[in-house]
Amino acid sequence: MNLDQINDIPDILMEFLEYHSTVRGHSDRTVMAYYMDLKILFRFLKRRRHLVDSSVPFNEIDITDVDLDFIEKTRIEELYRYQSFSPESNQSLSAASRCRRTSSVKSFFNYLTTKRHLLDHNVTLELDMPKRQASLPRYLEESDCEKLLNVCDGPYGLRDYCILMLFMSCGLRVSELVSLNVSDIYDDHLRVLGKGNKERVVFFGDGCREAIDDYLMIRNVEKVPEKDQNAMFISQKNCRFGVRGVQQMVEKKLKLAGLDATRYSPHKLRHTAATLMLKNGVDTRALQEVLGHSNLNTTQIYTHLDNAALHEAAMANPIGRKHRSDRDE
Repeated sequence: MNLDQINDIPDILMEFLEYHSTVRGHSDRTVMAYYMDLKILFRFLKRRRHLVDSSVPFNEIDITDVDLDFIEKTRIEELYRYQSFSPESNQSLSAASRCRRTSSVKSFFNYLTTKRHLLDHNVTLELDMPKRQASLPRYLEESDCEKLLNVCDGPYGLRDYCILMLFMSCGLRVSELVSLNVSDIYDDHLRVLGKGNKERVVFFGDGCREAIDDYLMIRNVEKVPEKDQNAMFISQKNCRFGVRGVQQMVEKKLKLAGLDATRYSPHKLRHTAATLMLKNGVDTRALQEVLGHSNLNTTQIYTHLDNAALHEAAMANPIGRKHRSDRDE
């Protein structure tokens, strides 16, 4: 769904979505998440304020009449209740969903106060983010990476090998990989269009260069439509390889390599690249640039992964090696 197809929201929300789509350059997926979260918020508020008959199904509550006066009356206690509200009474929201909802609401009210100056007070400034248990990114060990690369054979083996190399050596997002064009490939680097339409340069090593060259030698665009002629990766259907196709390919290769396909994905291969870089001496700031993170905090989660280095550091402390039995009696 794109913005042109949406007609069930008030103008103020549509303007907010258009701002994020055009000015901020956010992806369709991000804009649609804002759309869904705020549509639920407005319906929740109308139901809670008894502005709609209780017999009306939640998903049929009309919100096109929501105006600035309605929004300005929003109280922080309503927003706290909304954080965990589910239209389905037998379902509970995950911590990640509650955090995403809260982020959507904060972004909307920030837009109304600081960008449009339509509200004098931003009620979400005091709204706390829900607690979210920190989890370490899952990644493959170097030996598992080799297993994965070794199962790339058959008519699409060189393509799949090249894709896996780019994931595990360059740390690309799957959306970045499928949008790559042949013209984005240079001698020792790629030009990548990341989140928010931010362009960055990602360098690669000789092995990755070899994988790219081997694939380009057999890449066939004879039956590919003109719009996809420049696409780096071509699918079996002779068009640009899509996100779902790449996900299915990775899942298949994981199974062939004897790895748990339920635990890994293209995004976990990106984590793998980040972890291997960090373990081999890459600075966190440099890693931030490679991964295209706008916030260093996002990158710093990887600093907790190198347990071997942490263990070595602890073992280097002579105090930690002393035993009670070493004391003079």
